[in-house]
Amino acid sequence: MSQRLNVLISAYACRPHEGSEPGVGWNLVLELSKYHRIWVLTRGNNQIPIETELSQHPVSDLNFIYCEPSQVLAKLNQNLRIVHLHYYLWQLKAYWVAKKLHDEINFDIIHHVTYVRYSTPSFLSFLPPPFIWGPVGGGETTPNQFWQSFSLRGKIYEILRESARRLGEVDPFVHQTAARSSLARGTTQDTVDRLKALGASEVEVYSQLGLSTSEIATLNLKSNNHERATRFVSIGRLLHWKGFHLGLQAFAQANLPENTEYWIIGDGPERQHLQQLAATLQIDHQVKFWSQLSREETLNKLGECLALIHPSLHESGGLVCLEAMAAGCPVICLNIGGPAIHVTEETGYKIAVQTPQQVIDDLASALVQIAGDPDLWKHFSQAGQERAQTQFSWESKGLAQAKLYQNLLQTTSP
Repeated sequence: MSQRLNVLISAYACRPHEGSEPGVGWNLVLELSKYHRIWVLTRGNNQIPIETELSQHPVSDLNFIYCEPSQVLAKLNQNLRIVHLHYYLWQLKAYWVAKKLHDEINFDIIHHVTYVRYSTPSFLSFLPPPFIWGPVGGGETTPNQFWQSFSLRGKIYEILRESARRLGEVDPFVHQTAARSSLARGTTQDTVDRLKALGASEVEVYSQLGLSTSEIATLNLKSNNHERATRFVSIGRLLHWKGFHLGLQAFAQANLPENTEYWIIGDGPERQHLQQLAATLQIDHQVKFWSQLSREETLNKLGECLALIHPSLHESGGLVCLEAMAAGCPVICLNIGGPAIHVTEETGYKIAVQTPQQVIDDLASALVQIAGDPDLWKHFSQAGQERAQTQFSWESKGLAQAKLYQNLLQTTSP
């Protein structure tokens, strides 16, 4: 790296040793500090885990600035009760903190990392340095024909989610964030289309997800299990849009041996409905609900299964797909959203999304093929491991991001 830049990162969610958005924030800034001088604006409630980690494993050129809109709001937001309001007001507070900090340090680049949400503005875009927005997500929607299979609770959720997206899109500050971005990244093509509509000029698809070297090494060990039973698995919160009901119907329809199993790991409001569906389909003796397990237990179970069924109907990410690939477990997903970015035809099946019955039919066909062809399974397994390691390691993503900063600074300099 020819020059160490001063970079300000906005990472509302940022914590060590966690997954999801906090993991995205932490892992990226950790890698970037190898190449540039990094300042991270994050929430006050992240301070204890971050400072504890840094006291044990110091990192040079990585500085954290903790801010909260107010202590009253922080208390009201316990258990994320008013998270969207808190996040919006935090962005305002972060701007004033960053403005003062910029006067002292003179940042070369400003980058918004988390939340990965396109319909909320980042006021840091109003500062002078080149601004990178994202990757951000949330532009995905459930295809209309799939709403019929949702419960009333699920339909209300979808209506509220869509309303929140549309409300965000009329916020003038969201439009300003898009227009002022030197580069805007969307996690999926759906979000990229929304970013363009908001006024972003330089836009690209880029996944926010990654795996650390240690995570990849741990997951690779799971692939050494050469005695995998004919068993499929789905992992995640039991929510209507995760599409596990489609997985159950496909499993029931597939012509598989009687001793084939389907494990569902996770918990949530759809659990009872899914259990009733399994009984109605007369496959409840083959389906096992494991509830919520620890990460280690979940990954161990993943290593005991033939393939991951992940029929999510709208999702910006899908970290479990990367974890499965790294563990040598082929993925069967829908050809929409984040999973469609991570999975290729070399690493698993991406099912076209036209009608619910067509999806069920094609999922069932994929289950039969992968269960009946060991050579195909081996090909998917090895290709998935290679893709996870070369394309989605935090080390490779951090290096690519660090180079992007320098390239962007050169193209935006007078």
